[in-house]
Amino acid sequence: MKKIYHLATCDNNKRILRALNLPENFIKQDLKTNPISETELEELYHFSKSYEALINKRSRLYNERNLKNKNIKEADYKKLLLEHYTFLKRPILINEQEVFIGNSKKVVAAAKKSL
Repeated sequence: MKKIYHLATCDNNKRILRALNLPENFIKQDLKTNPISETELEELYHFSKSYEALINKRSRLYNERNLKNKNIKEADYKKLLLEHYTFLKRPILINEQEVFIGNSKKVVAAAKKSL
């Protein structure tokens, strides 16, 4: 599978998409207009082995709810990810059997190398 989950309105995501210069065969899913489904989330879990690894702990909702000070289980992370698109780290790129989660320079460089 060749797919990227991103947010089209995010300047960071736009910059990363330009830098990656993805081939035409990549599926691009804008999470704001097409939120992640439970099936898609399960696919991401298959790669990451953790819902927590998929959580954007810098999101506004995460901070507003003061979730960093709560004891959250994997099932709770899954519910959060399905509840609102901002809880998902972005972008998430799947290139066959490799997955790249987030926008750190290291992750983006590794994704670019994979392409």
